[in-house]
Amino acid sequence: MTFYTALSGLQASQTDMSVISHNLANVATDGFKKSRTEFADVIATNLAVAPSAAVGSGVVAKGNVQQFGQGSMVQTSNALDLAISGDGFFAVKPNGNAATTDYTRNGAFSVDANYNVVDSNGSHLQVYPVDGSGTVVATGLDSTVSLTLPPTSGVATPTTNVQYSLNLPSSASTMSGTFDRFDPSTYNNSTSTTVYDSTGNPLTMTTYFRRTSAADPANAASTSTWDAYSFIGDQPVTTGGQDHTTLTFSSTGQLTSGGSSTSDPITPNGSSAAQTITLAYGSSTTQVASPFSVASRSQNGSAIGQLQGVTVDGTGVVKASYSNGDVKPLGMVAIANFSNPEGLRQLGNGYWAQTGISGAPIAASAGTNGAGSLMSGMIEQSNVDITEELVNLIAAQRNFQANAKALDTDNQISQTIINIRS
Repeated sequence: MTFYTALSGLQASQTDMSVISHNLANVATDGFKKSRTEFADVIATNLAVAPSAAVGSGVVAKGNVQQFGQGSMVQTSNALDLAISGDGFFAVKPNGNAATTDYTRNGAFSVDANYNVVDSNGSHLQVYPVDGSGTVVATGLDSTVSLTLPPTSGVATPTTNVQYSLNLPSSASTMSGTFDRFDPSTYNNSTSTTVYDSTGNPLTMTTYFRRTSAADPANAASTSTWDAYSFIGDQPVTTGGQDHTTLTFSSTGQLTSGGSSTSDPITPNGSSAAQTITLAYGSSTTQVASPFSVASRSQNGSAIGQLQGVTVDGTGVVKASYSNGDVKPLGMVAIANFSNPEGLRQLGNGYWAQTGISGAPIAASAGTNGAGSLMSGMIEQSNVDITEELVNLIAAQRNFQANAKALDTDNQISQTIINIRS
């Protein structure tokens, strides 16, 4: 019987060393949770044996208990690196499969080629759907959806109105000869702004100002005129067939005519449709002794917004920002909690699955239903302590050696008895 007692000790120690080795192997695995082997003694006894005469028959490994203590946090520069400080698990669906949900503590997420937010195994992060204000519109893990980042936002709006507010210097000289935009000596000043065609492509619109007459200081009724030539790229912007519009100023420098003009239809290079543009200068445009200056410029066109970044706030709401200024809430990160997480079944790759022992998942979000807080730009590391595990490994190895020694001693005693009888 003593052979089997020592053998049970060898087997239990070997199980203990295997568990400790597994812990050490995953010391650098993000979100990994260590395990601990629990043992129980075996007593060979029955009702006919007095309790004080019971003899032990060895040890048995009752099970490997998972330890869900918090791992240390490491800061990263990726907004999609998420960590839960406290209880809870991220819900993910392998390959976006709606029939299966796994749970993980590894929050290292990224964006795949289809703009899905996935982990290193390609599983899709699950979020609760939200409306335009970021308010959750459906709760429960059955209502979660895969988080996807739309690559664009909005629709292209062609520019139909451009507004300037500027000053043309009253001391500017009067130009003669033919206007040539490539010859700065044929115009006094110029300014540029960005406009958009029907497909949202940004184009540069440049307007050249050329003074053609000056007011007579002795005549209060006299006026001063400027010709404005506009080009979108290399194409001239015409009005009524004319390649320019005329701005007229009073002797006091106030704009009296030409403050607004609508162009003929123009199809910019690369555009698929024609558009007209109203160029307005407004009452703030003047001709005074100050140097040429542009106080303001604006236009009403816009391009399709391109995805520029993503943020996750403390409540778990994911927002995408775009080049056109749009900010869209896309969902709230779903967190699942369990009444008995030690009962979860390990699947490998940092995944767990629910069991009857763990209980059904409890739908939660950051800071609710017992779930911990959510941190963006952080990764939870393994909760394995190398020093502690190495000490445990030494102890398990000594236990193994002691049981091996006991087995060898039993063998020697048996051999001695056999030799005596022979």
